[in-house]
Amino acid sequence: MVDFHGLVQAGSPLRPVETEPHTTRLIGAGAWRRLLILAALAAVWEVTARIVGSPLLLPSFLTTLAAFGQGIASGELPLRTFASLQVLVIGYAIGVVVAAILAGLATATKLGAELLSTLTAMFNPVPAIALLPLALIWFGLGVPSLVFVIVHSVLWAVALNTLTGFRSVPETLRMSGRNYGLHGIKYVALILIPAAFPSILAGLKIGWAFAWRTLIAAELVFGVSSRSGGLGWYIFEARAELETSRVFAGLLAVIIIGLAVEAVIFRLIERRTVLRWGMQR
Repeated sequence: MVDFHGLVQAGSPLRPVETEPHTTRLIGAGAWRRLLILAALAAVWEVTARIVGSPLLLPSFLTTLAAFGQGIASGELPLRTFASLQVLVIGYAIGVVVAAILAGLATATKLGAELLSTLTAMFNPVPAIALLPLALIWFGLGVPSLVFVIVHSVLWAVALNTLTGFRSVPETLRMSGRNYGLHGIKYVALILIPAAFPSILAGLKIGWAFAWRTLIAAELVFGVSSRSGGLGWYIFEARAELETSRVFAGLLAVIIIGLAVEAVIFRLIERRTVLRWGMQR
C-alpha cells in the first residue's frame, strides 16, 4: 500500500499540517464572517427597497422572506426545488463521468490529448443555453433536453481542470508510484488523482456553478420538465403574474442552494482531502 500522504509531503515544500481542531476553528470563524456579510447585504437590500418605494420594482427583504415562507409552507417551493435538483444531479453526474473519461484518455495518449484540446476549443466557448434549440429538436420538451445542456456546461470545465491537474503532478511523485510498481488504474487512483485533486475539485466547483445557472436559465425558457416544473419555471410564472416578491423568493431559493452546496458539500470535501493533506491553506 502506497503512503500517498507521505509522498505528497516529500514532493512539496515542508509545512506543518494543520490539525483538525485548528481547521474547525478557522471554518467556524469563516462561517461567522460570511453570516455578517449576508446580514449586511440584507440590510442594504431592505434600505434600498424602502428608498425605491415600489414593491413591484424591488420588494423589501422582509417582504421577500414572507413570500419565501409562504412558498415553503404551501409546499410549492420544495416541490419545484426537488424537480430542479433531480435534473441537476443527473446532468452533473453524466458530465463528470464523461469529463473523467476524456481527461484519462488525454493523459494516457497523445491522440486523446489532441481530441480533448480540439473539442474544448470548439465547444467550450459555446454557451450552454445557445444549445437549447438543438436540444428541443433532438430530445423534445422535457428532462432529456435539460440534461443535454447541463452536461455541456459541466463537461469542459471539469475535463480541462482534471487534465491540468494531472499534468502538474510532480515527477517525483510519478517516479515514486512507478517504483512501488503501480501501473494503469492503480497508478491513476493512488498517485495522479490525489496529487491533482485540488485542480479536480476546482473543476467540480466550476462545473457545479455552470450547471446550476444553466439549469435555471433553461427552465426559464421551457422549464416544465415535470408536472410542476422547476425553480426556473417558478420564477417565470411569478414574473408573468407580476408577483415580484415571488420572483425574488425563487431567486433566494437558488442562492440558498448555491451557498449550501458550496459551504457544506464542497467545504466538507476540502476538509477531508486537500486541507488534511496539507496541499492548501
